[in-house]
Amino acid sequence: MLLEAIEFDANSFRARWALGLLRRLQNRLDESRIELETAIALVPNYAPAFWQLGMTLICLGQPDAAIPEIEKGIRLGPYDTASPGAYSMLSLAHILLGRVEQAIELSRTARARNPRLYFPHMLLAAALGLKDDLDEAKAALAEGIKLRPEFVSLARLRAYTTWGNPQFKALREKTLDLGLRRAGMPDE
Repeated sequence: MLLEAIEFDANSFRARWALGLLRRLQNRLDESRIELETAIALVPNYAPAFWQLGMTLICLGQPDAAIPEIEKGIRLGPYDTASPGAYSMLSLAHILLGRVEQAIELSRTARARNPRLYFPHMLLAAALGLKDDLDEAKAALAEGIKLRPEFVSLARLRAYTTWGNPQFKALREKTLDLGLRRAGMPDE
């Protein structure tokens, strides 16, 4: 249906944005990037397009390239209801780059904006685990699991988050996954 919408109106930024999200979830990351960049070219002040482009860049194993895109989106929509997700994406990029202090601060910001979302808690647990602040890491992990009880292991978390290229997965293994292990999340 999205392809039909784009065929009908090639300048439909919402259809391009939605197709960009869909392509990322399908792990068709280069196509996702193209669609999201097209959406931004069509409407350069739509904050969610920048956030989603940033997440696609993260999945492409390019967290350094993702950071300015996500930050642009935050500047464009600082009070958007989806901003906790944007701060979480930014935190993930910093975790993948080994910038633990920035990741902790951004995860706390995301959590404060919406404490009912599980992923800011998980990201905070990982960052604190990497910092070896294990008591707080375990507490953050417990809260994340309480909000999303099916994510009780790295295997289950990976089964849900299947997107990402080998470069992203390698970064994730040595940062995010390591931090979650230190916080107490088992592999299986």
